[in-house]
Amino acid sequence: MLKYFKQNLDTIGGVEIYPILSLLIFFLFFVGLYTWTYTYKKEKIAEMSKLPFDGSEGDENNLFI
Repeated sequence: MLKYFKQNLDTIGGVEIYPILSLLIFFLFFVGLYTWTYTYKKEKIAEMSKLPFDGSEGDENNLFI
């Protein structure tokens, strides 16, 4: 089965750039995600962590509305 894919991919010009691009996009996404989470304000994180226990918004009896 790998032989079938290799034969088809050999006929496409410039196909060797796609694995490099996908690795670069993957790497940049996670570096960006790490940077975003590292620079996120600690106060905002503390505020959002208390939301599930707040209970002041909405009706607890109608959770699936």
